[in-house]
Amino acid sequence: MSLQNYLKSRVFAIQVAAALAILGVLGFLFMHWLTYATNHGEVIVVPNLAKMNEDQVEEKLDKLNLDYVMLDTLDYNPDFPKNSVVEQDPLAGAQVKKGRKVYLKLNANSFVNVRIPNLIQNTYRQALPTLRAAGLNEGAITYVPNIGKDMVLEMKVNGKTVNAGDKVLKSTKIDLVLGDGKEGYNPNESDTLQVVKKP
Repeated sequence: MSLQNYLKSRVFAIQVAAALAILGVLGFLFMHWLTYATNHGEVIVVPNLAKMNEDQVEEKLDKLNLDYVMLDTLDYNPDFPKNSVVEQDPLAGAQVKKGRKVYLKLNANSFVNVRIPNLIQNTYRQALPTLRAAGLNEGAITYVPNIGKDMVLEMKVNGKTVNAGDKVLKSTKIDLVLGDGKEGYNPNESDTLQVVKKP
């Protein structure tokens, strides 16, 4: 039988149909296996772990077949309980596969100590970003007679004078005594102090 006749024969047509059927079955089985292997369609919604401690996190994620990794301890945030979750990745609401790791960052136990930067003889405009960069907050602002307009003459915490290098808790409010650009400054003449800002 010639090749041309064979290609037109019923035997060839049956063999082609059988080959296509086999390929179709193999393709179906492969896709079915791939779906099973990748857990296609089976997703877990990551819960909100904010403000939970490690025991609560472990209990919550175990039920969902998720793992977790504690990455770091962040600076103390008074809005969160001590040693509780402040940040998580993936975020709450994200859809992940079974066994996915959730990376966590915890809140510190308390504020850390920081050193007060030297703000004396700096202008208020210079002092403010330096203060904030050190992790400290601006407290009360008072003006006293002094030729240096808006010049920092003294730093105080809770009414007591502090010096550059002294240690205080992070986020402490530092009161600043500034010159009003007029007369000489005498720190003993408390009646010349004028409070202009009290956060």
